[in-house]
Amino acid sequence: MKNKKILVTGTAGFIGFHLAKRLLEEGYEVVGLDNINDYYDVRLKYARLKETGIEQSEIEYGKPVQSKIYEKYCFVKLNLEDRPALENLFLTEKFDVVCNLAAQAGVRYSIENPYAYIDSNIVGFMNILECCRHNAIQHLVYASSSSVYGNSDKIPFSENDRVDYPISLYAATKKANELMAHTYSHLYQLPTTGLRFFTVYGPWGRPDMAPMLFAKAITEGKPIKVFNNGDLSRDFTYIDDIVEGITRVMQAIPTEEEEHPFYRIFNIGNSQPVRLMEFIKTMEEAIGKKAVLEMYPMQQGDVKTTYANTTELEKAVGYKPKTELKDGVKVFTEWYKNSNL
Repeated sequence: MKNKKILVTGTAGFIGFHLAKRLLEEGYEVVGLDNINDYYDVRLKYARLKETGIEQSEIEYGKPVQSKIYEKYCFVKLNLEDRPALENLFLTEKFDVVCNLAAQAGVRYSIENPYAYIDSNIVGFMNILECCRHNAIQHLVYASSSSVYGNSDKIPFSENDRVDYPISLYAATKKANELMAHTYSHLYQLPTTGLRFFTVYGPWGRPDMAPMLFAKAITEGKPIKVFNNGDLSRDFTYIDDIVEGITRVMQAIPTEEEEHPFYRIFNIGNSQPVRLMEFIKTMEEAIGKKAVLEMYPMQQGDVKTTYANTTELEKAVGYKPKTELKDGVKVFTEWYKNSNL
């Protein structure tokens, strides 16, 4: 796969940034795409891009920017819902593999701004599927989410569990992506693999997610909002483990021999759910400061527990996450202290 050209969407985002960097360091040719929306502070997004040699001053909508660090990397600012521009990009660049990580993220925000999720996650994903279909893409890997499991009390979550009852619009759009991908795999023999991500954390993480919110609050001596009075568990998964899993999956192209031909879904998580209070304690130890806690009831759209069964992923690509929580949190908090963000 080394001489192949890969489109990674969402490269100003947390996972997309790390994936692009990993692929570039392994010598792949990568085109990054992101619309750099203001769902959270764009300074963090531009800082991630700068780490991969993309200067903010050179970014214009629809115009490819060459990296100053990586010879085989260029970036383009584009909305996935901009169908003519996306079609033109596929025609011009002639990609072999597509990894679609771009999406309107966030469970709680989907209650405030539902249309953003339809535009990006449904219309945008439809455009990706059509472009893959018409440009002989060898493999489409795309981000789904553990949120598709809703409030299932069957633990751990397995890929063959029923996921018919999402409790947020964000989750509903991710379930829709899986159905849409299956249709294209079935109708057009387009190989697709969906990855149900569980709570990802690490350096350059999203500021709206618990690890970053907690690190900021503890460092500044401000209160942490603890929902459901702390009675929550999350399958916290370190970013390097996630990226290792994605790179392996990209090379494992689904065939006609699958249970559903050309179509796969995998959980990608740590398989070790951590109670929220334990996570806070681990972070307190890493930062060397006690947290100030404010207890709140359950948030609308939230789930009590996430827990990935990753047996299928391990069988398919021979990989299981290995970063211990205390090690991952230590690296993350060190990065946070030195980030000036």
